Amino acid sequence: MKLELRGVTKRFGSFTANDRISLTVEPGEIHALLGENGAGKSTLMNTIYGLYAPDDGEIRLDDEPVSFNGPGDAVAAGIGMVHQHFMLIPVFTVTESVALGYEPTRAGGIMDMKQAREKVLEISGRFGFDVDPDARIEDLPVGAQQRVEIIKALSRDARVLILDEPTAVLTPQETDELISIMGQLRDSGTSIVFITHKLREVRAVADRITVIRRGAVVGETTPESTETELAGLMVGREVNLTTAKEPGVPGEVGFAVQGLTVLSPMDKVVVDNVDLEVRRGEILVIAGVDGNGQSELAQAILGIREPVAGRILLDDQDLAPLSVKQRLAAGLGFVPEDRSTDGVIGAFTVTENYVLDTYDTAPYAGGPGNVALRLPVMRKAAQTQAERFDVRMGSVDDPISTLSGGNQQKVVLAREMSRDLRLFVASQPTRGLDVGSIEFVHRTVIEERDKGTPCVIVSTELDEALNLADRIAVMYRGRIVGIVPATTSRDVLGLMMAGVPLEEAKQQAATHHTTLSEADEMAEAEENK
Repeated sequence: MKLELRGVTKRFGSFTANDRISLTVEPGEIHALLGENGAGKSTLMNTIYGLYAPDDGEIRLDDEPVSFNGPGDAVAAGIGMVHQHFMLIPVFTVTESVALGYEPTRAGGIMDMKQAREKVLEISGRFGFDVDPDARIEDLPVGAQQRVEIIKALSRDARVLILDEPTAVLTPQETDELISIMGQLRDSGTSIVFITHKLREVRAVADRITVIRRGAVVGETTPESTETELAGLMVGREVNLTTAKEPGVPGEVGFAVQGLTVLSPMDKVVVDNVDLEVRRGEILVIAGVDGNGQSELAQAILGIREPVAGRILLDDQDLAPLSVKQRLAAGLGFVPEDRSTDGVIGAFTVTENYVLDTYDTAPYAGGPGNVALRLPVMRKAAQTQAERFDVRMGSVDDPISTLSGGNQQKVVLAREMSRDLRLFVASQPTRGLDVGSIEFVHRTVIEERDKGTPCVIVSTELDEALNLADRIAVMYRGRIVGIVPATTSRDVLGLMMAGVPLEEAKQQAATHHTTLSEADEMAEAEENK
């Protein structure tokens, strides 16, 4: 089926999320929609899928204009969508999940689950999905859950399949499996719209690539374009995709956790007897698929989650008895995972956000009990750090909500790194940032390392881990699978992210060469020409 967009525009109040977007997806083609987080990719796909109505423009299927009043209309027209966050019910079986909303019936209106089960087996067998129709969703790994979502779409006879950031929660090996599946679907005649911000994956799988920036199409190209060229289209200027850094010179151990165990509010073990050491002048990246305990580990270090066992040591000082404020005063710099919720207060000015955790200390406060705020001093410090961190804004007196996500993150970094730090911890520090802002954040973290500060970075992005780390600790289901040097191959790291022990991962990786590894070699060869 041919999908065509002609001048599609979607507004939310005064904000234009999609600005006159035109593109064509041919039958049996993988068309990648490439752009940074916030570029408008998902909004556009939700418009195609009937979740939003376009304000202007036209959607066409096989050269006929269509309009949808909801996803049901889009599904009936042959459009399927696999959302970034899966729409599955954990306690349902695969068959029940696939049938939900479109339940097959037999005479008398009785639900025919046998027919639904046969449909799952037929599609699974056709594409080699290897999915058990009787398995519960909650018992399946993430990659298998994604295959269930694809089966669900295909069971509705989808001829155009939209995949919205489908690799965000996959290991590298699961990503390779998905790329293989996409190739099979394309060969069977299915048109695929592949939404992503990951350059390597686009070049490995796409037939054509449309790049959007700030809601508008800025170019259409092919996988022959280099990653550097694609990145330039995404952000509108030349960027370095790797951050140059000299090898670290680690000193003594400056930070350690010993036997750390953390429970969820439902008393489930989410951090399981973790031991870590980070030396002064070293960056340790904690890698893994999202949801394997990394966030809870970072929160325990800050003090917003209380461990049930173990010790957290900063220069041999036990942080356990200290409050969050006391830990910050002791030299902990912390960048939270969700800056909009935990990192800044949107209604506060840039200046107020800059002093959020130091407003009651010298030089920003004085007098008895430090109750007299020195506003000019605060403002001058905020201005100085904004210039140092290249924060693009009107004024330090503007609400921080008026800044872009990348500039808000720079304010958070400026606040945390303007103090004398004994430990720096950042959770997903570049999530939602364009490649230019990512380049800046990485350079800033490396500068902090080079001051001799132990740095702990939690990241689900394998590219970031390899680019930034001196060592990488891989977490799986709350445990450390292994700690390896940053020169470790993607194949080994991917297997570890799936829970395979280090030595076994090395053996398995030695006998396999993944799709994306081949894409990396091709990209490197082209860049060296």
